[in-house]
Amino acid sequence: MATKQRARDIMTSGVQCVGAHQTLLDAAKMMRDLNVGALPICGDNNKLAGMVTDRDIVIKCIAEGIDPATVQAGTLEQKLHWIDAEADAGDVLRTMEQHQIKRLPVIDVKGGHQLVGMITEADLAKNLTDAQVAEFATRVYATV
Repeated sequence: MATKQRARDIMTSGVQCVGAHQTLLDAAKMMRDLNVGALPICGDNNKLAGMVTDRDIVIKCIAEGIDPATVQAGTLEQKLHWIDAEADAGDVLRTMEQHQIKRLPVIDVKGGHQLVGMITEADLAKNLTDAQVAEFATRVYATV
């Protein structure tokens, strides 16, 4: 049953990070090449330090007239939500719903606190029941 699944079972593995000291231009090129709208930011210790989205680059940089080649990705770090790879699907949904997020980094806590994947809306749609996905969409996209 879908509720027995762990975050590790739902996630997309092979996630690539943009380095905290790389530029937003680098991040934008990585997003283009990987066909994604967000990237985890990894610090010097190669551990998850934040997330940057294509929207962040446009709104916080380009729309302000700032050259994305002059801004380090790490400057856009914000409160970060993640989940342990061993957490169950219910915890994944609760975390994403509670924080109204559409992408959730997955960390292998027992394996040295390393980033091992990302859970997106597409991953939920592929791995959970229609009822779970509908409830998620209602809670995340509901207007306040």
